[in-house]
Amino acid sequence: MKDFRERLKTDIPILFDGGFGSQLFARDIQLANSAIANETYPDAVVDIHIDYINSGAEAIGTNTFVASPLHLDMAGQDKTDAQRLIRLAVQHAKHAVAESDRDVYIAGSVGPSPGAIEADSGDTTFGIANDAVREAHKLVIHTLAEEGVDFLCLETMFSAKEAAIAADIARETELPIAVNMTYKWTKERRTGKEIYKTDWGHSASDLLQILVSGEFSNGDNLLNYIDIIGTNCGAESKKAEHTGMPYAITGTQQLLTAMTDMDLNNIRMMAYPNAGMPELDENYKTVYSQSPTEMAEYVPTLIDTGAYLIGGCCGTTPAHIKTFRNAIDT
Repeated sequence: MKDFRERLKTDIPILFDGGFGSQLFARDIQLANSAIANETYPDAVVDIHIDYINSGAEAIGTNTFVASPLHLDMAGQDKTDAQRLIRLAVQHAKHAVAESDRDVYIAGSVGPSPGAIEADSGDTTFGIANDAVREAHKLVIHTLAEEGVDFLCLETMFSAKEAAIAADIARETELPIAVNMTYKWTKERRTGKEIYKTDWGHSASDLLQILVSGEFSNGDNLLNYIDIIGTNCGAESKKAEHTGMPYAITGTQQLLTAMTDMDLNNIRMMAYPNAGMPELDENYKTVYSQSPTEMAEYVPTLIDTGAYLIGGCCGTTPAHIKTFRNAIDT
């Protein structure tokens, strides 16, 4: 199997996997923190990975999105369990890859902190201290690296500043780094221009500027260490045209514009949206509005827009990934 950075140099897009937590729910596994499943439901974790691999995913993410000590503490768990759960998560992913006998890359999933951070809120009255955020990311990222993931996937980041803190730590591992933000639709009052911004008001352009600034990396330009930038998740409860695949396409277009403005042409783009808007069915179970077939119809446009790594987030299933595989291959 090619080194991941070498794989990024080829022209063929990489298919990522789909939602993980929603697949645990589909198996009636509901936990205060999904990372606990690495210990309590190991077979289910491996099976989910295998389902995505069998659906054609070339890269899968570890079940570590909320494995940091900060998340475990919020869920009433012992935060000292974080390292053990992370190690188990990587082992399960490796087990699935070995069982499949396919060339599959493993992405170490690194999620955001469970709340605002000091860098955004301005203090620790409402925000988690920057030092605590950095310490938690360091434990997650270095444990993932020690266990042998192929690349690090910082995902669903609501704060470009937190993304920069995590990226600063990730570069210490010398592994390939993907940085993915989650945005919402906004409209500028003065110009009427539609622009995606995070909950903290950060656009794709803001993210690039913050990474370049060196504010959270001792003055170093973090873009020199990042291989992939993208968008994931995203759900507008009142705007169907800005959720799911349409959201991914618009978000990728805006990211491409921001990167072009800064003459960045050596960084790949990634997009893995949710399956549309979550809704309750007649049995009060959460379902998502965009079917596998509907989402797959957008894949060619998403690729044409510039996305190179493509997958799904909340609500996407192995069936979605299989249709994405067919769309990419044809």
